[in-house]
Amino acid sequence: MDIFSEFRKEIIQVVERLVAESVLPEGLDLARVAVDVPREAAFGDLSTNAAMVLAKPSGMKPRDLAARLTEGLAAVRGVVSAEIAGPGFINIRLDRNIWLRCLGDILEAGTAYGSSKIGGGDAVNVEFVSANPTGPLHIGHARGSVFGDVLASLLEKAGYAVTREYYINDAGAQVDVLARSVHLRYREALGEKIDQIPEGLYPGDYLCAVGALLAERSGDRWQRLPEAEWLPEIRGVAIDAMMGLVREDLAALGIRHDVFTSERQLVEAGKVDTVLEGLAKRGLIYTGVLEPPKGKKPDDWESRPQTLFRATEFGDEVDRPLKKSDDSWTYFASDIAYHQDKYERGFGTQIDVWGADHGGYVKRMSAATKAVTEGAAELDVKICQIVKLLDKGEPVKMSKRAGTFVTLRDLIDEVGPDVVRFIMLTRSNDAPLDFDLTKVTEQSRDNPVFYVQYAHARCHSVNRMAREAFSELTDKPEDGANLDLLTHDAELALIKLMAQWPRVVESAAHAHEPHRIAYYLYDLAAAFHGLWTKGKEQTELRFIVENNVELTKSRLAMVRGVRTVIASGLDIMGVEPVEELRG
Repeated sequence: MDIFSEFRKEIIQVVERLVAESVLPEGLDLARVAVDVPREAAFGDLSTNAAMVLAKPSGMKPRDLAARLTEGLAAVRGVVSAEIAGPGFINIRLDRNIWLRCLGDILEAGTAYGSSKIGGGDAVNVEFVSANPTGPLHIGHARGSVFGDVLASLLEKAGYAVTREYYINDAGAQVDVLARSVHLRYREALGEKIDQIPEGLYPGDYLCAVGALLAERSGDRWQRLPEAEWLPEIRGVAIDAMMGLVREDLAALGIRHDVFTSERQLVEAGKVDTVLEGLAKRGLIYTGVLEPPKGKKPDDWESRPQTLFRATEFGDEVDRPLKKSDDSWTYFASDIAYHQDKYERGFGTQIDVWGADHGGYVKRMSAATKAVTEGAAELDVKICQIVKLLDKGEPVKMSKRAGTFVTLRDLIDEVGPDVVRFIMLTRSNDAPLDFDLTKVTEQSRDNPVFYVQYAHARCHSVNRMAREAFSELTDKPEDGANLDLLTHDAELALIKLMAQWPRVVESAAHAHEPHRIAYYLYDLAAAFHGLWTKGKEQTELRFIVENNVELTKSRLAMVRGVRTVIASGLDIMGVEPVEELRG
């Protein structure tokens, strides 16, 4: 049961009755009518903006309309009171049995509680990671990897048909540099002495294994040939090796992709040519000279005639080049074809997860997607800001293996995948994140992943202790519990927080903000730990009540509800809900 959705339906029915009575006009847009949690618990259980958003189109004052709505709401089953607040908001108090019914629904549904059908099975493409295949993933990729994967799981929970996609940028100059770097390591594996890696090549030790493998496979076949002869072959070997490394690193973090799309294959299949020819026929490509914006020059600006896309017609600040000076396509041209390709595969909703250094690329890509799909596709670009890796507040040194950065695998090996996944969602994706190796492994309230895991483990501990206290209890001691025995305000407050879970899922999915899941789980854990602590001082609040097995079973049912909702949330986050924590 989604209490917020249920009572929104009740409010809509009250509005429809007022329309039938000619109190309100027909044809009102009810999309903006919402049911939320009041800002303060003292205001009530639910709050609605119905009078505020419907007053103007109804030709009524908000408080006057609110008065008519509260009359109707007072007759709704389970409503104790409906009161007008401020300019016209309505606060609603519910009968205790409504909340007990919510707890019953949680116990019945298990971790499926919170699942929604708002997505209606619509296809959504979430493209994330998509790092250049030139080396192992680094800590900066960790955030986008986790964000994209958890967003995909969240959308699935909300009823969308999600495809996780990785776009392999294997058609640019960087993969040629990779091939040259591998050829150097290949020669080194054949016995050549390499004193220093030439400037411009990738220096990481991770390429030594690729060079050795190539030497084992091919002997000295490519050692002394001109670059033009060995470059295509070694480039393919190098890309395959790097993508194998990427897949291994992502698997260690519990991340999978359904589709891997190659930029090079798009180019070679002529899809870039085809898409841009279509834009040209619509008059959206022309030859011109760009003027630099006042005070700055874009990286891709050149004072020469260029092949340009009319990006300004679709909301961008300047038209964008499609060809380089050597007449080859720009990255942007390939990206246009890629997003068109996703649309042709059935993805009207596309979500791209990019790093902080791509912020300036958003407007042009949004413009291009509008152009090639003629406004039919929705593109949402989520930028993940930088992650600073610290240890006791001090920056962590670079990885010897990678040469220039801390690898994702280094981080996973240090703290484990669960910690990485949870901590990466403790801030909104558009805010910088400090990842302190010491703090994220502390067993304290300040460490959110521990605090939430501890709540789940404590729920199991309560069950174990209850079975020790009452020999008649089964492995599921809450079975057959009388929920009517849960009467204390602190118990109801915890149940009300659990009942928010379906709303949290839907709102987070709608906003494409998976960090809301982490925030909610922390709040639920805090409420549970808080009630546990109260029980130390107030014996009447203890979960295990001496000489009262029935009340104990009721409270164990509440504890199971907490455990269930936490497990449901951790499942979305890809974090294991442990049953016992060991120091």
